[in-house]
This record gives sequence, structure tokens and C-alpha cells, in this order.
Amino acid sequence: MSSAISVSHLNKTYASGFEALKDVSLDIRHGEIFALLGPNGAGKTTLINVICGIVTPSSGTVTVDGHDIRSDYRAARMMIGLVPQELTTDAFETPPATLRFSRGVFGKPPNPAYIEKVLKDLSLWDKRESRIMTLSGGMKRRVLIAKALAHEPQILFLDEPTAGVDVELRKDMWLLVRELRASGVTIILTTHYIEEAEEMADRVGVINKGEIILVEDKVELMRKLGKKRLTLELRDRLDAVPAALAIHQLSLAADGKALIYNYDTKGGHTGITTLLDDLRHAGIRFKDLQTTQSSLEDIFVGLVRQNP
Repeated sequence: MSSAISVSHLNKTYASGFEALKDVSLDIRHGEIFALLGPNGAGKTTLINVICGIVTPSSGTVTVDGHDIRSDYRAARMMIGLVPQELTTDAFETPPATLRFSRGVFGKPPNPAYIEKVLKDLSLWDKRESRIMTLSGGMKRRVLIAKALAHEPQILFLDEPTAGVDVELRKDMWLLVRELRASGVTIILTTHYIEEAEEMADRVGVINKGEIILVEDKVELMRKLGKKRLTLELRDRLDAVPAALAIHQLSLAADGKALIYNYDTKGGHTGITTLLDDLRHAGIRFKDLQTTQSSLEDIFVGLVRQNP
């Protein structure tokens, strides 16, 4: 069976000389939810735009369900629905009208029942008489998702779909994504939110500086990324971490007023209890502590260091 999407040795260099994609090879399976993670400027949107035929690659090949995106563009593009980051909509149209237009662009016959279902699934049905320009930002995002689904694509790209949207939309959208996946639609999403990848994805790919640095099943990747940070605000300033605490691999804040301990939430134990005991025996007192989940930025710094 062919892959839903197959990318082979893909490169994109702009006229300025900037290399946005560097020898990217990637296969996305039929019917999976694939999360593409990466910091700003990593190449996520460029990769999506190349696959969708919006940006022309410098070299390499991309096929969508076996159709080459250049030699068989129409067949490849028919397979794809794209929800872009930017809120670009037909401002003076109503939601049903813009969906009908999208179906027509792709040569699909009218299907009022399908359009009604999509609008209801995205809580847009009660806005069916409103012009899109009058809708809130969250509602416009819903329209973009509905528009991408108008021609019943088998592959759906969601580029940062929940950036800046309300909790209600996020819940609606993930419910819809699950329903689409259950019907056989392949979903590719980019996101800054690790919890979304953990919640939704079957596999996760990480891109940085235009290069794919790893692709793994979600469970394995989340095991690696499941780090938390404990910050202990000290009563007295330290010049260095005492040798007796070396086993804990602590780092000292630049001002010497806090100790930082990273631990794995997926492991059998966090080691925090032992750490606190050792701090007490070392005579180090702290006045406050807090835990934070590693940010996506922290995670990518770690991954890039491991994959130079």
C-alpha cells in the first residue's frame, strides 16, 4: 500500500539564499494523525505549502496518494484540505456560500446536507445567515476549517489550528478530528502545544532549521519529552552547587538564588523526596518551590543538542 504522503529528498532555497528545507524525507501513513512539531521558523509551514502545491520546491519529490504534486497536480490537490494559519476568508460571504464555492472550485456537485453537517459539527449553523466579516476571530477560524472540509478531502492539514482560539473551539475541533480519522481521513497538524500532540497524534515528527531531526511513535517521543522542572528559591545565595548534591544534576540560577532540578514524569520515581532530604542534610534551605512543564523551546534545544 502506498503512503498517504511521501516526501523524498525535498529541498527549498529561496532567492535570498535562505534554505527553508534541507533534504527532507518523510512518509505519512493512511489514516493516521501525524503531528509536526518545531519552533518558529523551523520549516513547518514551508513543508506544508510545498506538499499542498503553494510553494515550488527547489528539488526532491512529493507524492500524495501516489500522485506527483507537479506532474499530477490536480489529482494530488483534490485529495487535500488545508487550514492555514492566516485568517483569510471571503469576508462578504456567508459560511454556507463560501463552502458551496469551495466545492465548486474542486468540481464537486452541490451537497446541502453535507455542508449543513460540517457547519453543525463546527457550531456554525446558527451563523449561517451572517457575513463572515461580522464573525469573531474564533468563528472565522471555524469557517476556515469548514472550508477546508468542503470538498471532502482524504488528507487534512491543520497548520497551528488552535493558536489563539477559545477552549470551546479547541474541544469542537478535536472531536471533529477524531471523527474524521475514524472515517479514514489522514490528519497532519502543526502545533506548539505538546499536550495536543500527546492527546491526538499517532506519530510525531520534529523539524528544526529545515531538517527533520526525528520521527517517532507518540508514546515513545512523549516518554522522552515528559520532563518537568522543579525550581527551588533559596534563602541564601550559593556560589556553586555543593559536591554532595552532584548526583541530582542540579543547575544553579545565574544569580545564585535558585536551584533547578529536571525530572522525568514518566519514570518510576521523580527523585524529589531524596533531593529534599539531601538538601536538608547539606544545610541548604529554600523559601519557595515551583514546578513547570518543559516548554517547547526547552525541548527543541535539547533535541537539537542531541541531533547536531
